[in-house]
Amino acid sequence: MATSTARPRWLEIAVPAHAEAVEAVSEILSRYGHNGIAVDVPVAPRGGADHTVKAYLVEDVDAVAKVADARDALGHLQAFGLGPIGELAVREVEDEDWLEAWKSTVTPIRVGRFLVRPTWSDVTAPDAITIALDPGMAFGTGLHPTTQQCLEAVSYLDLEGLRVLDVGTGSGILAIAAAKRGAREVVGVDTDPLAVRAANENAVANGVTVEGRLGSAADVDGKFDVVLANLVGSVLVQIAPNLRARLRTSGSLVAAGITTQAERDVLSAFVAEGLGVVDRDERADWVRLVLTG
Repeated sequence: MATSTARPRWLEIAVPAHAEAVEAVSEILSRYGHNGIAVDVPVAPRGGADHTVKAYLVEDVDAVAKVADARDALGHLQAFGLGPIGELAVREVEDEDWLEAWKSTVTPIRVGRFLVRPTWSDVTAPDAITIALDPGMAFGTGLHPTTQQCLEAVSYLDLEGLRVLDVGTGSGILAIAAAKRGAREVVGVDTDPLAVRAANENAVANGVTVEGRLGSAADVDGKFDVVLANLVGSVLVQIAPNLRARLRTSGSLVAAGITTQAERDVLSAFVAEGLGVVDRDERADWVRLVLTG
């Protein structure tokens, strides 16, 4: 009997998004895409939904439901006040070799002390701490500037033996980084149960212990030496009291995902909680603050 050698057919789902919304859209599409997502970045940023986040999935009996679920999840993002997000578009991908071609473009990225690579790569660097993640929030055309800024902060902060809380952990990349830098306890929280599961799975795959939990800063007990919060400006303003409540005296809060336009409001919210800036980084209109009380 002849054996079928037909290759699977693929669908590309693409979502136009403002730069501020790219990470959130990427996280959602990475739930449904095969090996994660890709991001098209405009050569000349023009504002609005000028980035495009793409995911690829097999065209099978579950594809229609996956696309519908993705649309629903994207609709819920509007409540967070992110930049504009366009309509999800679907098209068939004709090139049967696209997957290997795409994988070849996803290369390891060096950020601070870390080498972030896809799981199918065996690249290492003797002087780097390796984090292996399939493309998702961590990849596209490269790590999002806010993720880079936070990884750099985790690179220089002394975390040996400390308690670390990662609020909005997503893929768990920052929590994993903190654990690999010697933190004795790392808790990652996210309001999305799928993100919590992914963070826990990624931590195990990277050989570290991270306690992924459902919730936000308000749902965690106790004090932490370092709190990481790579979110968006409006959310940071809203939860500033909860972030402060989780931070021990003289602890460090790393806050990112702040546009230059939102920086004043975010800083005002943190100052009202008795926090002051000890380090500031600005990159591509994104600001990362390190604060202490």
